[in-house]
Amino acid sequence: MTHVDLTPAAAGILPDKARIGFVASPAREAQEAFKRLTKRYGGADPEGADVVVALGGDGVMLQTLHRFMGTGIPIYGMHRGSVGFLMNEYHEAKLLERVAGAKLSVIHPLKMVAENVAGETLQALAINEVHLYRQTAQSARLAITVDGKERVSDLICDGVLVATPAGSTAYNLSVGGPILPLKAHLLALTPISPFRPRRWRGALLPNKAHVSIDVLESDKRPVSAVADHTEFRNVISVTVREERGIGLKLLFDPGHALEERILAEQFRF
Repeated sequence: MTHVDLTPAAAGILPDKARIGFVASPAREAQEAFKRLTKRYGGADPEGADVVVALGGDGVMLQTLHRFMGTGIPIYGMHRGSVGFLMNEYHEAKLLERVAGAKLSVIHPLKMVAENVAGETLQALAINEVHLYRQTAQSARLAITVDGKERVSDLICDGVLVATPAGSTAYNLSVGGPILPLKAHLLALTPISPFRPRRWRGALLPNKAHVSIDVLESDKRPVSAVADHTEFRNVISVTVREERGIGLKLLFDPGHALEERILAEQFRF
């Protein structure tokens, strides 16, 4: 089993002689990297490791963060997939030194509580975003309340989403939402293909805000609610808030921190 000898940069993040484990996406490129790295460095059982190295794209990083949510185990990603916004560059040499010298970013997920037409209460956590989306060809009709005050009484749209700063460069950005600096203490509330109110393009909310979304005419215009990859169909109401009690630890190479890449993304043309 390989251990990581820590440098001062990682002090307080990992214990001395930290145990390292590997996980990988099913993609060929990631699986080949997994075989080479475990042969070269060994590898602890990820469930009992002190740090997990995830190989793949942002999809496997999200799956890994969900898998180890609440454990406190830091995750260090290396890009062996398509989109790699949450990943470090892939290099096989000096991996232990890179992990030991990595910088820590802590992100908090969103907690979604949904009620469906059957009266069931359903819960899920999201690292990127919670979104509601129409299930049929008809537009959704939604009412949005923030901290107990109704802000939009009748939003006619394909859907709406609430994104974290870490998730603001994902689905939120693709539908025209703002990029949020990681330490901004904000959430993005962004409509998806809004028809009316025609000029409303969303809002920036304090990260302590509680967002409630009611589905109007749910029998005629059914809506799904999705927290990252967890979908609940035929919902009638959804509440979203940041779950401050859970902190997810991501490790990034110096100069490659998530805060810097979120900032840099705003200057891409």
